[in-house]
Amino acid sequence: MRALASPDQMISVLRAALDAGINHLETAPAYGPAEHFLGQALQRLENEGKQSAEGWVITSKLLPGISLDEGKRQLKAILQRLGRSKLDNLAVHGLNRPAHLKWALHGEGAALLEWSMQCGLVEQIGFSSHGSEELIGDAIASERFSFCCLHLHLLDPQRLPLAHEALERGMGVLAISPADKGGRLQAPSPTLVEDCTPIQPLQLAYRYLLAEGISTLSVGASDPADLALASQLRDAGGPLGPAEENTLNQLMEQRSARLGEDQCHQCRECLPCPQQVPIPDLLRLRNLAVGHDLIGFCQERYNLIGRAGHWWEEIDADACRHCGDCLPRCPHQLAIPELLRDTHRRLKATPRRRLWG
Repeated sequence: MRALASPDQMISVLRAALDAGINHLETAPAYGPAEHFLGQALQRLENEGKQSAEGWVITSKLLPGISLDEGKRQLKAILQRLGRSKLDNLAVHGLNRPAHLKWALHGEGAALLEWSMQCGLVEQIGFSSHGSEELIGDAIASERFSFCCLHLHLLDPQRLPLAHEALERGMGVLAISPADKGGRLQAPSPTLVEDCTPIQPLQLAYRYLLAEGISTLSVGASDPADLALASQLRDAGGPLGPAEENTLNQLMEQRSARLGEDQCHQCRECLPCPQQVPIPDLLRLRNLAVGHDLIGFCQERYNLIGRAGHWWEEIDADACRHCGDCLPRCPHQLAIPELLRDTHRRLKATPRRRLWG
């Protein structure tokens, strides 16, 4: 989704992927000309006799809510753009609301997914989600899906129990953007670099997820150099070593020291809010801004609120009416309304355009 300046850029990234031992390519029609460029690049490599030793594994996605006929048309167009006779994986792109899951399990989406498998156009069905933990849990428990793509990050591990549940059920689990959405770790703040010394923040993030058993990490490469770390870590599975454990503890200790008694521990006991303010998610951004000086990343995420539809939160901290309903439920006795006010003051900035949508 990031190598879209030209077909030459895409093939340079694919050559680097081959060299790094990467064979899983994840794309979507929503990513501009990505599928078209990818199909061209795969054909060029095939003409040159270059192929992944294990064969390419290709995932694409369809947005929920479309009709059966439209879904058939879109899937055939995906295959045509990619130059393939079938997809290894087809995901529901953004299973973010209960209506999306209903569509996939009982509506025209269910008919579409079943048709794609019966016709031999798709090997596996899965989903990506930016939705609630309850919704993701329901999707995993439905037994309809063979894999899921979730936001799983070193600095935001709240969905790891869901990932473990999926893995225990035999599902594949892809971590969505451990680098960029994980805190823009490809360009970390000096404070975060110090907190992770002697390990690079991105390297620690990758190793943390691999040690948790996550089966696939996505790497949004726009340049061959973006795959260098992935190449270095191609065989770096298994539990964290002592140095990595020490660094992880150091990271958390530094965050706690800077936040002091104002640290939100993400227990979610404060919910529900009468104004539907997503308190833990907003205070998590404050944790990262104060705890690791990730101001740019946190401002970007905060200012997407209400501008990205069902892909992100829709209510920001300014909606808090200081009713105090959350206060007695917080086991850490946080001054939540004041912390929300501080979050809004710190992170409110001129909105930036989303990469997609």
